[in-house]
Amino acid sequence: MLKGNDARWASMQRSTGREKGINLTNKRVLIIYYSFTQQTKLQLKQLIAGLESCDIEVTLERIEPIHPYEFPFRTNYRLAWAMIETFFQKRMEILPISAQCIGNWDRVILAGPTWSYQPSGPVLDFLDRFGREVCAGKTVIPFISCRSYWRWHHRILQARLRKIGALVAEPIVFTHPIREPWRFIGLVLQLRGKMIRREKSWFRKHYPGYGHNKEQGLEAMRKGKEIAEKLLSGG
Repeated sequence: MLKGNDARWASMQRSTGREKGINLTNKRVLIIYYSFTQQTKLQLKQLIAGLESCDIEVTLERIEPIHPYEFPFRTNYRLAWAMIETFFQKRMEILPISAQCIGNWDRVILAGPTWSYQPSGPVLDFLDRFGREVCAGKTVIPFISCRSYWRWHHRILQARLRKIGALVAEPIVFTHPIREPWRFIGLVLQLRGKMIRREKSWFRKHYPGYGHNKEQGLEAMRKGKEIAEKLLSGG
């Protein structure tokens, strides 16, 4: 079950096509996503804006873990242990997906963050339990938000999706636009809830802010329009 602002956002997206009336010729896109620090969600909002600007009907489904990791992590030990678990692809059990996900879709977008080089535990659990039912026979676009190292994540997604009968399109990838080692340091501080906020601090000169920037938001919107144009042209 979706809660709070996320529920209102999802409800808004799901009503897009209905407000215009039922049109069997509408191109339909299902977006299934998990977002831990909200970076994936923020980029998806821009992608959806691009899709909807071309009258694509978008349905949004949030993957919700039953027992999510705490955020921020209370101790360094808890954070380190989570990184080890996710490196070995520990699944994180999720709530059942809604019935609306089962249907005919022109595209499915599977979105989520990279955790220790891997797809996140909630996304892996989705693929294990619901992936074939939702994605088999569909063209699926992986949508990845990460600090920097996304290729192994993509390879795993690609292999898993092909195994369940999906057609895998080129991924959409957004990495944090700060150089190392500041990206890693900033990630740890963010996950521990200890981000340095003082604008004139020495650290902020090297690390202006966590996550994706405005230019990447515009790029996500452009990607949404590209997907829409391809669908409308019959691609």
